[in-house]
Amino acid sequence: MKPLKEFTIPFIGLKAEKHHFDYQIDKKFFEYFEYDDFNDVDIKADLVFEKKTTFLELYFEISGSVNVDCDITNEPYDQVVEGKFKLIVKFGDDYNDEFEDILIIPHGEYELNVAQYIYELIILSMPAKRIHPGVEDGTLDSDILKKLEELSPKSLGEKEETSEETDPRWNTLKKLLTDK
Repeated sequence: MKPLKEFTIPFIGLKAEKHHFDYQIDKKFFEYFEYDDFNDVDIKADLVFEKKTTFLELYFEISGSVNVDCDITNEPYDQVVEGKFKLIVKFGDDYNDEFEDILIIPHGEYELNVAQYIYELIILSMPAKRIHPGVEDGTLDSDILKKLEELSPKSLGEKEETSEETDPRWNTLKKLLTDK
């Protein structure tokens, strides 16, 4: 896979100061990563790229919304997504990305592609369980919710009218619990 060109930053020619990069993330960005859980994407990614004499500091900040399907009702809704991430890029002999927030690149490198970091920040900023806001506050009118309510088990306080009398042998066993 070729890296996304617009997310490649050639840092060799930049001055040793802060530089700002803005990216508009849409569904095509996720098609590059072959990720299709999102119906639609509208996220703004801000990157503050600070070049220092011996290392680079990257501050990622994302905000926007992602249209996803609810895990309970399968109804689409817009999920608000916000997140921050700080990455330190150091120079060394070999490429090493074993650490979460430190990247070591070889001394001869002159550019850095940040697409993977933006992708991971968005994915990790999503909630583990995606629940439509209408489900939480009870305003969503869905056939699936009606069916779930119909099939849900009755609470302990409600007794079915067709229930039979309990077997008297159980009453004797219940006495064992209270006779201590």
